[in-house]
Amino acid sequence: MKLSIVVPIYNEVENVDQLVTAITNALASVSYEYEIVAVDDGSTDGTRDKLARLVDANHRLRVIELRRNYGQTAAMSAGIEHAAGEVIVTIDGDLQNDPADIPALVAKIDEGYDLVHGWRKDRQDPWLSRRFPSLLANRLIAAVTKFPCHDLGCTLKAMRREIAADLRLYGEMHRFIPILASWHGARCTEIVTRHHPRRCGKSKYGIMRTFAVLLDLITVVYLTRYSLKPMRLFGGLGAAAAALGLACGLATLLMKLVADFDITGNPLLYGALFGIMIGLQFTLMGMTAEMNTRTHYESQERRPYAISRLRGFSRLTQPASRLANTELAA
Repeated sequence: MKLSIVVPIYNEVENVDQLVTAITNALASVSYEYEIVAVDDGSTDGTRDKLARLVDANHRLRVIELRRNYGQTAAMSAGIEHAAGEVIVTIDGDLQNDPADIPALVAKIDEGYDLVHGWRKDRQDPWLSRRFPSLLANRLIAAVTKFPCHDLGCTLKAMRREIAADLRLYGEMHRFIPILASWHGARCTEIVTRHHPRRCGKSKYGIMRTFAVLLDLITVVYLTRYSLKPMRLFGGLGAAAAALGLACGLATLLMKLVADFDITGNPLLYGALFGIMIGLQFTLMGMTAEMNTRTHYESQERRPYAISRLRGFSRLTQPASRLANTELAA
């Protein structure tokens, strides 16, 4: 199958009929096979029953019913895991993303890109509560991660299956899919997509989500820069804290020797002790994180790299290590 369209849905009973119709109409002229994977994230408004009726009437529709509301990231992860397409497109279930943009995203994938994410350049949302916080968050994320982007919050994305398989999504990490994919070596690009005002239902987003995004940004920076070398982060922080502590200690000593200043109760003395103790703790945290990183990869037989393609290996009937063991046994 060429294409899987993953749609996380939560309490969108007024929109699911139009959504499935809009996706079907948008892809009516394509020549490749596709499926629609709707993930019901514990809806309580009748969405689940309506999807159950729709799946009987549409052979392209598949429905995943989660036991409760886990959040958009978990729903998206479940849809990606069960998708069968070579290319996976994610799209919101509220009809604000336009399904008519899907063929353009797939065409970009066919050009050689691994991931294409949408940019709601003319976004149809309230300015103060949605657009302005999003603008600030996107600029901050772009500056911190060095990943050029205008609209990481746009759910409309297309990615190759092998890229999606490398993603491990937790919390609210679906916003950072392009950054995580780029960290895995994916070739990413951004295109302008259409955006519509919400017609029915109620938005599940609010300004408080901005603070959650900022906290997730810290996690993303750690994952993309230090997850394989945590000692560089914690060791660096420990060295800085210890150096500050030693500087305070030296200043305290000079005050005593030069000015005969009583060091009892001198805040610099406590700063020296505190800095050295914090430096030692950061160093120990770095050692612990290094051990956890190795345990993570070795216990799951994972590798700290991703292979894009193998060439010439089809000429071998078995790996070299097995050949050596076979010859040794003989």
